[in-house]
Amino acid sequence: MPDEHALSRVHYELIHGLVEQFACPTNSELALRLGASTDQVEELLLALSNIHGVVLHPHVREPWVIHPFSVTPTINWVQGQRGGWWAPCVWCALGVACVVGGEAEIHTRFGGEAETLRIPVIEGEPAGLDEIWVHFAIPPSKAWENVHQHCSLVLPFRSPEEIRKWCDRHHLPHGEAVPLRQVARLARLWYGSHSDPDWHKWRFIEAQDIFRKSALNSPFRDLAARTGRF
Repeated sequence: MPDEHALSRVHYELIHGLVEQFACPTNSELALRLGASTDQVEELLLALSNIHGVVLHPHVREPWVIHPFSVTPTINWVQGQRGGWWAPCVWCALGVACVVGGEAEIHTRFGGEAETLRIPVIEGEPAGLDEIWVHFAIPPSKAWENVHQHCSLVLPFRSPEEIRKWCDRHHLPHGEAVPLRQVARLARLWYGSHSDPDWHKWRFIEAQDIFRKSALNSPFRDLAARTGRF
């Protein structure tokens, strides 16, 4: 198992490449930046995946998702002042806006359906849109059982009532509805240090503290029984 410093370094290079070049570095590019072989890079990526610091493609050791960024297209696009990025969910999109800084605009869809939504963001804070809610269908304690499903279900809505109707219509679980501005605070606390060279993957106790600081204290977000990395 590579040490914490090595994992922090490869994570930094992934995030730095996405922010500066608007695309994920290839394994060959990572090898050059790290002064390592491609085999060593693959081992680092696998180790990073094992602590949920990156999501790899199931058939090859290459990044698929480096939260809050997605390497492949999603319904969530963050347009910054210099370029743009995909994000797995609205929470992550707010995280991308926080990581890249400045003014940005999130392009997404209400309930993942036909109607589009634009969210202006300045330094990670939504400009207006206080009436928007974000629905988290799956509890955080179960997020990594299928992280792609978890992220795909973190969606914006106009009201809690609209969320209930949407869940019933699609036979999907009703979880927790959170105001957009509160999700933005969560994103700043969660992703604010993701571009740091000394990044580390949150432990469950740290994740619980971030939820508390975001005033998300419901049983839905209880991680007390969990240990290790979130």
